[in-house]
Amino acid sequence: MASTMKAIAYSAYGGPEVTKLMELPLPTPRAGDVTVRVAAGSLNPVDKHQRNGTFKALIPYSFPAIGGNEFSGVVTALGEGVDRFAVGDSVVCRTEKTAMRAFAEYTTMPAHLCAKAPTTMPLTDAAGLPLASVTAEQCLDLLEVKAGDRVLVTGGAGGVGLFAIQLAKLRGAHVTTTASDAGKPFVEKAGADEVVNYKTTKLADMPQKWTKVLDAAGGDDAILNDVLPAVEDGGKIISIAGPQSPGCFDGVLSWWMKPVINLVIWARARTVLNAAATRNITYQWWFMVPNGDQLAKLVGYVDEGKLVVNIDSRFKMAEFKDAYERLESGRCKGKIVLEIGGNP
Repeated sequence: MASTMKAIAYSAYGGPEVTKLMELPLPTPRAGDVTVRVAAGSLNPVDKHQRNGTFKALIPYSFPAIGGNEFSGVVTALGEGVDRFAVGDSVVCRTEKTAMRAFAEYTTMPAHLCAKAPTTMPLTDAAGLPLASVTAEQCLDLLEVKAGDRVLVTGGAGGVGLFAIQLAKLRGAHVTTTASDAGKPFVEKAGADEVVNYKTTKLADMPQKWTKVLDAAGGDDAILNDVLPAVEDGGKIISIAGPQSPGCFDGVLSWWMKPVINLVIWARARTVLNAAATRNITYQWWFMVPNGDQLAKLVGYVDEGKLVVNIDSRFKMAEFKDAYERLESGRCKGKIVLEIGGNP
């Protein structure tokens, strides 16, 4: 076997110019890891932030740093102590939050973060499942969404939004979402009960109010002047795109960094946090936690026909620049798949 592999990696923090196709050493598995021949990865908004260095004070990378936060592929080797999978199993995974490493011909990852891949869809497309679906499920858990609830999902036509609509409907909730005319067919297909065109209608001007909001659209001004006024006193907003809230990075910070970082976060978000607090509204920014067991449950929904992975576009490994351009266009309706090794 060769000692090197092709990988899409960052040569430094920066713009698109630092993303390159490189020849890098094959990874070495640790105890508890699986080695995977990657079929495909999928791009997410966090990829551009990692490349740009948005989180470098919190999660610094050594360069070259292989990009990508989720992948699908086939297990080729097992680290010591792994009995969850067998060589030849097809798997999907949301990578460790401090690691990335999805956009390469081979990767290693802790076995407990992986789940067996869906059997009812191409393995390459399954790369679009882990990050956004688990994020959506965790947000709905934090909101305690249950049958009969009326839920608002902003940014419904994006990767997380489309999963959130489907998963909220599976819980028996009534779902209102925001989308443009271009996004409306996608959110309706996902099961949205009501679609608000954010280009023509402000949530703050609507007569109904919500107690549970999943914000996948973001924007400090939008949160402050449109979303918060649409929430009932005592309601709750879980955001993945608005201003960060204190405690959101505690899981990846050293103990001595937490007070400083959380003070900085509070200072940046204080306008939104104070506005929410005056009406007893809980506002929380959520940094999803990779979870193989939760991912396995969502794979089950896919195979049962209850959950659909919406693919926006597909690119070959050599077309990575086009894939990143599509991500940064902000016009995605679903997931961007980057084919690495392709389907078995």
